[in-house]
Amino acid sequence: MREGVVEVGKDISVGLIGFGTIGTGVIKLLRENEKLIQKRLGARLVIKNIADVDIETPRSVPVEREQLTTDVNEVLADPDISIVVELVGGCTHAKTFVLEAILNGKHVVTANKALLANYGDEIFSAAEDQKVNIGFEASVGGTIPIIKTLKESLAGNNIESIFGIMNGTCNYILTRMTRDGKDFGSALKDAQDLGFAEADPTYDIEAVDTAHKLAIILSLSYGKRVLLDNIYRKGISEISQQDIEFARELGYTIKLLAIAIRRGNIIEARVHPTMIPFDHILASVNGNFNAFHLIGDASGSVFLYGQGAGMMPTASAVVGDLIDISRDIMAGAWRRVPLRSYRENQIEDIDLLGMDDVATNYYFRFSAVDRPGVLSAISGILGSHNISISSVIQKERKLDRDAVPVVVTTYKAREKDVQMALEEIDRLDVVFGKTTLIRIEDDALR
Repeated sequence: MREGVVEVGKDISVGLIGFGTIGTGVIKLLRENEKLIQKRLGARLVIKNIADVDIETPRSVPVEREQLTTDVNEVLADPDISIVVELVGGCTHAKTFVLEAILNGKHVVTANKALLANYGDEIFSAAEDQKVNIGFEASVGGTIPIIKTLKESLAGNNIESIFGIMNGTCNYILTRMTRDGKDFGSALKDAQDLGFAEADPTYDIEAVDTAHKLAIILSLSYGKRVLLDNIYRKGISEISQQDIEFARELGYTIKLLAIAIRRGNIIEARVHPTMIPFDHILASVNGNFNAFHLIGDASGSVFLYGQGAGMMPTASAVVGDLIDISRDIMAGAWRRVPLRSYRENQIEDIDLLGMDDVATNYYFRFSAVDRPGVLSAISGILGSHNISISSVIQKERKLDRDAVPVVVTTYKAREKDVQMALEEIDRLDVVFGKTTLIRIEDDALR
């Protein structure tokens, strides 16, 4: 038998770092589906040690006391453990744990998108040097197999575009605002009460979490190194119920989208609230669900949909990675599939299209004085910056206020021209406050 090969029927020992919600779900799934997993794998996955700073608080799934430790080295340095599962989150400690596990020759499974988005190059390079695998399906899309799809199923395709709803918290908030007429603050509180949003929701609502996930997706899709700060992002905290209502009147719904589009050798990448038509395939993705709409040059349109977070959906992705890596261990194989879809020596720096040069359609909401000539002034400035108007909605003035909302949608325009035009419009003495801008993805306006 080849060195490192595990015989059928033998145990594969796993160490778990982080015994929170997801860690508890992993233990639960391995226990409840033990016989099923053993039939499919031909071996048992056995959690040998579990490291956490808190080993006193009871979990919903009880474990043996001798499995628990506050000393992470009992996982990282145990020669019997073949795979380490990192579920502590964050970057500082997680990075140390993951790199030490790799240097000790252990395979790693992680759900940590922030870690991979910020330090993926270092981690994947270390794994290449040590000839170990890294499973990270749970880092993007929860239970949705987007990583495996890009690395394996669509490996023969040029990925022309990816449009993704990658944050369940934001999607839940926007769904409540759209379906139930909630304002942003009330919808956010509901998300927090249900456990969909953290007490500090900044990473979710300001699109940081989604940008992390898009960085990982870009690397897999295009074989490129991605600097997180180069990805344009804008969150949903400024979306108002008024914008939701105008979107509906125009035939759109608002979603926080992560967008990647191949423009020859340059990639367009951005994350922001986006208006999409009611009949768009992503428009019906509601609640805390995630979805991905991909187009490959050979595959055509591909749609993936499912739970993007939560204890058991994320645990499902983690256990799937454990099984994949264990199959390689049993076969004595190493890196049958490259970690980032491309061979590491083929990974290059990405050339992202600058946001100023992005061209799309736009929604503007102005707060303007109800006076003849105002719309003409606004449209004149837009026209002087090569921005063509598609539609206009102007509401009647209410008795208790002088300003009225004026909504304009445009045909395809360049971001730089749009920003210059809005800067000029916002200086008009007949326009109050800063103009609201939401980008539109609608093929009918192209």
